Parts: sequence; C-alpha cells; structure tokens
Amino acid sequence: MSLIKRSSFPSLLEEFFNSDRFFDSDFFKKDWVPAVNIAEKDNQYEVELAIPGMKKEDIQIQVDRGVLKVSGENKSEKEEKDKKFTRKEFSYSSFSRSFTLPENTDESQIEAKYEDGILKLTIAKKSGEQSQKKLITVK
Repeated sequence: MSLIKRSSFPSLLEEFFNSDRFFDSDFFKKDWVPAVNIAEKDNQYEVELAIPGMKKEDIQIQVDRGVLKVSGENKSEKEEKDKKFTRKEFSYSSFSRSFTLPENTDESQIEAKYEDGILKLTIAKKSGEQSQKKLITVK
C-alpha cells in the first residue's frame, strides 16, 4: 500500500477549465439585466435603468396592454490586419426588462431620455383618478 499525497487545493488549470465554474460563469453570458430604480411622485413615475455602453439607437421601448418593455442590443467588431497576423475582436450584449404598469398610468404620456449610461423614463399618471385611502371595517 502506498500513500499518495494530494493537495486539497485544485490546480489553476483545473479551476479555470472546470465546466461547472468556467463555462457557466458570467464571462460567457451574453444577456444581462440592468439595475433599475423606480420612484413614484405625485403626478408621475420615474424609472431609471443603468445601461452603460449602449447608444440611443440600440434601445427599444414598447408599451403593450399595460406592460412596458425596455430592451437593447449592442454589437461591435474590430479587425486589425498586419503582415504576419489578423486579429478580429467582437462583442455582443443584450438585455430585456418588462414592467407591469399600474392602472393609473397614462400610456400615451411616456418620455425617455438617455444620458451618461442612464435611461430615464417618465410615465405620467392619469389626471383625476387619484386613489384615496379608505378604512374598511370588518363585520
């Protein structure tokens, strides 16, 4: 019987190429979900999405039956040719977020502004339909 000394620490290559950790890592994910801030004001809702690196042309905003959908797709390619080699780099990222709008929103009054990596949506509330607090007694 021989004793084999085995390290409890995996080698760097095992750690890097372990299929459970390497191929499922965030490095290979092409879809991501941007962070969102939502604030309610007296006459509107404000929604902010952090989507750095996008251009205005990359962003799509739709409203359909009370659901606000914000999505985007960004592709870039860079090719460098030299006498001895050709290097081509490309990247792709996309996202999609959907929000169910409250019944008191006016879907025709939605404005969007994209600046410094932040998409800010302003969604107006319907006028005259303010919900009031009501105390309901149990019988």
